[in-house]
This record gives sequence, C-alpha cells and structure tokens, in this order.
Amino acid sequence: MAYYESVFIARQDVSAAQVDTLAEAFTTIVQEQGGKVTKKEYWGLRNLAYRIKKNRKGHYVLFNLDAPPAAVKEMERNMRINEDIIRFLTVRVEALEEGPSAVMQSKSREGREGGRFRDGDEGRRFGGGRFRDGDRRPPRSEPSEPPVQAPSKGGES
Repeated sequence: MAYYESVFIARQDVSAAQVDTLAEAFTTIVQEQGGKVTKKEYWGLRNLAYRIKKNRKGHYVLFNLDAPPAAVKEMERNMRINEDIIRFLTVRVEALEEGPSAVMQSKSREGREGGRFRDGDEGRRFGGGRFRDGDRRPPRSEPSEPPVQAPSKGGES
C-alpha cells in the first residue's frame, strides 16, 4: 500500500467535537477500504491566509495514511460532498513521519516560550537590537581625517 498525508479544513462555526466526529468518519471510510490511519492530529482553529467560502478561520486536521489509492479516493469523495469541509489536500509521500508534525512542534515551542516574543526578547531574534551598554544606537565613530570635498564641475577656480 502507498503512504499519504492528508489535511482537511473544516468550517469555523463547527465545534471541535464535530470536527473529531468528521475525522472518525473519514478514518472508518479508510479502514473499510482496507487502509489504516497511522496518525491523526487536530491542529485547532487557525486563521486562513485568505477567505474560503466566506470563512476566515478553520479547524485543521492531519491524517497519515497507509492505504490503497481506492481508499484515498473514496475519502476525498466524501470530503467533497460534506458541507463542513471547506478545503482538503492529499499528497503521496515516500515514508510517513514519526512523532509530531512540524505544526505541532511549533505549537509546543510557542507554549514553552510564552508566546511569540517574550519580554525583552524582541531584538534577539532579529540581529540584536541593542549595542554595547544597552544603547540602541551604534557608537559614533570619530572621524580621523576631515571629509574630502569633490571638485566642482562648473569650471570655477
């Protein structure tokens, strides 16, 4: 059987429990067709990059599948029919990832750090922000020689 990763986005006005029910329904469809879902991750309610069918947010769910193509096709057909699913994407992969996905890893990292920026950490991510002695401006360099003036073009002597 082939390996697939599938992500679907459910409408924002659907509850998380209903999204879990949808995921279970898709899991049973895959299992009935002879495949198996090796990993299921709920990524939560996230902002969309642009509006899709009048929705600004959506519930994201990831599946790792070990299934025949017919099972994936049947799952996608049911996703297409379901009104609560606003978008889905299934990709065939060479091997399935073990452990949490990149989205879940970034979520756990943000949780440990206390958000996107911690107090006093704004500049460190972008090259510092402060120079020596806590000053925000670079140190002034003392000119060793006076600036050289360019010759004038008007022919003045």
